[in-house]
Amino acid sequence: MTEQPISFERPETGDDPAEPRGALVRTSTPSTTHSTPPRTPGGDACGGTPLTAQARTGETPSTPGTTAPSGPSKEPSDIAGNGPEHSQPSVAAEPDSHRPRPVPEAIPPQPGTEPPQSSAERRTGQGVAPGRPTPMRRDGDRLRFVGAATRRIARGIDLDEIVMGLCRATVPTFSDAILVYLRDPLPVGDERPTGPVVLRLRRTDRIPEERDTDSGGFLPAPQQPEPPELAELSTVTAELCEVRPGGALAEVLRGVRPVFADAPAARAALPELLGEDGELIIPDGQRAILAPLRGRRRVIGAAVFLRRPDRLAFDPDDLLVAAQLATHSALGIDKAVLYGREAYIADELQRTMLPETLPRPTGVRLASRYLPAAETARVGGDWYDAIPLPGSRVALVVGDVMGHSMTSAAIMGQLRTTAQTLAGLDLPPQEVLHHLDEQAQRLGTDRMATCLYAVYDPVSHRITIANAGHPPPVLLHLGGRAEVLRVPAGAPIGVGGVDFEAVELDAPAGATLLLYTDGLVESRLRDVWTGIEQLREKLAAVAQLTGPDHPPPLEALCDEVLDMLGPGDRDDDIALLAARFDGIAPSDVAYWFLEPEDAAPGRARRLARRALARWGLEELTDSVELLVSEVVTNAVRYATRPVTLRLLRTDVLRCEVGDDVPQLPRLRQARATDEGGRGLYLVNRLARRWGATRLSTGKVVWFELNRG
Repeated sequence: MTEQPISFERPETGDDPAEPRGALVRTSTPSTTHSTPPRTPGGDACGGTPLTAQARTGETPSTPGTTAPSGPSKEPSDIAGNGPEHSQPSVAAEPDSHRPRPVPEAIPPQPGTEPPQSSAERRTGQGVAPGRPTPMRRDGDRLRFVGAATRRIARGIDLDEIVMGLCRATVPTFSDAILVYLRDPLPVGDERPTGPVVLRLRRTDRIPEERDTDSGGFLPAPQQPEPPELAELSTVTAELCEVRPGGALAEVLRGVRPVFADAPAARAALPELLGEDGELIIPDGQRAILAPLRGRRRVIGAAVFLRRPDRLAFDPDDLLVAAQLATHSALGIDKAVLYGREAYIADELQRTMLPETLPRPTGVRLASRYLPAAETARVGGDWYDAIPLPGSRVALVVGDVMGHSMTSAAIMGQLRTTAQTLAGLDLPPQEVLHHLDEQAQRLGTDRMATCLYAVYDPVSHRITIANAGHPPPVLLHLGGRAEVLRVPAGAPIGVGGVDFEAVELDAPAGATLLLYTDGLVESRLRDVWTGIEQLREKLAAVAQLTGPDHPPPLEALCDEVLDMLGPGDRDDDIALLAARFDGIAPSDVAYWFLEPEDAAPGRARRLARRALARWGLEELTDSVELLVSEVVTNAVRYATRPVTLRLLRTDVLRCEVGDDVPQLPRLRQARATDEGGRGLYLVNRLARRWGATRLSTGKVVWFELNRG
């Protein structure tokens, strides 16, 4: 902790204005080269006469023992912290002026060794030994201090900044140490806590260690050397304090007004707040103030201001200063808690609107990133999604709702849910966009969004893409070539009355498809097509680092793409979805058509047996034959068109049986007298996973088995 100013006196000529906390102002010994200005009649502050007009307007009159600066001067508007209000007044340099080093503060004398001071001496600082901190000289000093301190407290936007602002503004200018207690947990808004009131020590601050001498410390001078652990206030005070209903501390907090530590109420309340060992840090006399912190609805904590025994005690007017500091701090803490709750709600809303984890479909690897527009705009309308589809396919979706607000996030959530539902129906990409357009119109007339919907088939190594006003995707080939895919732009979702067109493109193994929102490529500094070209060049450059035969890792690729953003390129949300196409080799796929007849189950068992023998998976023959027979039997029982049977060999063995009946089978417990109804029960017991998905032409029932 750096040294802070002790009073509001004007800094001496040569003080370094760059000192962050200000130079320590001390009374100087009269110099032999400067004569003491004569006192004018009626102008002696010690005589109790009113201040002159010059002093009332904020100008500091010359006082005995100080050298008046030459030229016009200004009062410092702040005493702690950085910023414009902390700048020191400019002083005209003398020809032989130099920048002196601050003189180390002498060890203060023991309490009680100083002669008593009159009230006038206490207010003016006269009679203070050279090299000692001077008190605030008049009420104007207190007003300026309160203004500067409240400005520093108000600069904080979260809880820690406000509490730290209170500590840094008061130590050592107003007090030599401070302890801040806050309720745990802090109530939010109009919440009415039902449990006991518990105060937790949130922060402590004190003067630097080198200035806390044995005679001026908060602890009594021990017989033995003071242990190092007693150097911090937090080690001798209780961290938690439960306020007893009807107790002395509860009465002081209920009274709201600050009190001196020697008051009867505070004398009983402080041990309850600080703990048994905490009483050791409370000096005698009016050198400690207990100030309750009251927010908008209730008391939320307390602050304890301490001065060392060798320093002047607090004045009754200092209670008003403590009250102002406590009020501004408590209101700031109330607002910070409300802001924290709003930020938490925004974060949770955005997190729940986006996928918590990406699926791991067969034949494709996925990675994603999301960045909000700014720290103050935590929610937005950008989203991405990856939806597994029947036949080992996967739907890749990225969209952008206009704006980045709570409303945009809510609309984005509805559109994302609609897209997931439509994907489950296995509709073509252009049909999905058409239904999303209708849904956006039902949500409102000004609900506009862009969206790109793509379906990847790892068996055929093809991808079908439909676009609704979204930036085109970029495909990075295995050799390092990056190209912008030519897809019809289409109209944004919500316009209504437009058709969407889908295109089918090759998706070679090892290629990487990058879907993104316009926040990645468009900003105030560049147009969208310039950004797309920069993105293509960035992908090609990253691919060159790993060589032509090895595609770059997906996670590292996403990070490299985001590194292309400059300082002025974060005008909008950014959603990024990268898909690495691995595909499924044709040798790992077996596909047959079966006529809906009684001999179909037997034929299905024979075909499956031959495929397993070709793949070297004979140990799965019995389980596969049993399950294939049950599923095919259910299919041919109701189908009117040929039934499809497909086996896929990847990290698991997957079997898919399709028919033209849209009704999905349901697992049920067969009774002892039932002749059927046990097929799906066997599938559920023997298979690793299984499921049924409705298609536009019927349904697909599938199951998976571990390969051993």
